[in-house]
Amino acid sequence: MMSLSIVLLQEMGKFNILIRKMNSTLTELKKAIQGLAVMSQELDEMYLAFQNNMLPGIWKKVSYSSLKPLSSWFKDLLARVAFLR
Repeated sequence: MMSLSIVLLQEMGKFNILIRKMNSTLTELKKAIQGLAVMSQELDEMYLAFQNNMLPGIWKKVSYSSLKPLSSWFKDLLARVAFLR
């Protein structure tokens, strides 16, 4: 039972990092689209990934491996987080 708890704690840590990264980059992208911040190369790539229903590279770096398009990946992320809760 202890090893299961350790694995779940590690997974929760990874998901927390991912969710924080998603929150911060989405906030930055919103400001850039509104003209309140500079649209960096990273944010521009993120915007293009959204348009193509792909997982942005900036999220991929801290995410679990998946070949799903963004829409399916996001549904899967919600299910995984709900399971951990």
